[in-house]
Amino acid sequence: MESLLTKIANCRICEAHLPMGPRPVVQLSESCRIVLIGQAPGRRVHESGIPWDDPSGKRLRKWLGISDELFYDESKIGILPMGFCYPGTGKSGDLPPRPECAPAWHAPVWEKMPEVRLKILIGRFAQEFYLREKKFKTLTQNVLNYEKFLPHYFPIPHPSPRNIAWFKKNPWFEDIALPHLSLYVQQALSS
Repeated sequence: MESLLTKIANCRICEAHLPMGPRPVVQLSESCRIVLIGQAPGRRVHESGIPWDDPSGKRLRKWLGISDELFYDESKIGILPMGFCYPGTGKSGDLPPRPECAPAWHAPVWEKMPEVRLKILIGRFAQEFYLREKKFKTLTQNVLNYEKFLPHYFPIPHPSPRNIAWFKKNPWFEDIALPHLSLYVQQALSS
């Protein structure tokens, strides 16, 4: 794993497309039980180098029902974004993750992490990549039907403050899905 992490840290495959240059942000170890698969680091995370070091991360930790200390314990929680570097800003938020990253790096990462019990798919990009032909037409349908993807995957929306309207429109997520998410997280960590 150490050699792979060094290669990831030195990755430059999409450097020409990154407005702030490459700075891969991941958190991985061979003993991870849970892996969070999100979009790509935002500007704040790019600057700090700490994954989910923003308001979205605070909300995500609350959803998972875990402390900051546990969240950043790489022996238990892995963080594997679809794009490892900040892609820049578009008209309505950050640009999508670079398409080169996940195909180049995710398979080698999975080979090094045999203990993973649960993959939490955060947002549309992760769900499209991992659920492929099993996915529903919309993110909302994926999340609403989360039980169909268990025990391996648990799809959730992105916890960004930009998604407040989605949270308000879909109160079942907080009432029904989040208690199950927290339960599956605890089970994965204790198994």
